[in-house]
Amino acid sequence: MYKTLHAKKNVQLGIGLFIGILFGFFLQKGGVTRYDVIMGQLLLTDFTVIKVMLAAVVTGKIGVHLLKSLGKAELHPKPGSFGSTVIGGLLFGIGFGILGYCPGTLAGAIGQGSLDALFGGLIGLLIGAGLFAAFYPTLEKKILPKGNFGDLTLPQLLKLNPWVLIIPLAIGIIALLIWIETSGL
Repeated sequence: MYKTLHAKKNVQLGIGLFIGILFGFFLQKGGVTRYDVIMGQLLLTDFTVIKVMLAAVVTGKIGVHLLKSLGKAELHPKPGSFGSTVIGGLLFGIGFGILGYCPGTLAGAIGQGSLDALFGGLIGLLIGAGLFAAFYPTLEKKILPKGNFGDLTLPQLLKLNPWVLIIPLAIGIIALLIWIETSGL
């Protein structure tokens, strides 16, 4: 079934579009597409964003590795480097700092009709992507490959079964979520 699905690119695009719309819907329902909620997170007065993101990390981490363990999915980590991480972090941070949206919450905010996201965020996203594309040939040669660590994952680096890291991580995140919820943050 998966091989048949893998061969049908239009079906994959349709599934991706559906999942993207669903993702945006859940971001909006969780309240993380609202500017005041995102700014509250940055000011450490509203922890809605961190609760949603940490719940997603636990769910995704367990779900993906469960599918992998059952032989229903393969992981294909992309190669990385410290140079690409720094450039990506700077671009993300500048955009987030100026307007208060990350790409996911920006799309959700546009979908709910936020004009600041549409006119400021979308234009900023396009300008940032355009600048990155314009400078990419230079970045690719001089900065992005610096500190290349390839497609190495943490379990591979530590030579551990992934579940040895996933279970304690999940328990720790769930404990943190419970603490945030019960402490009134």
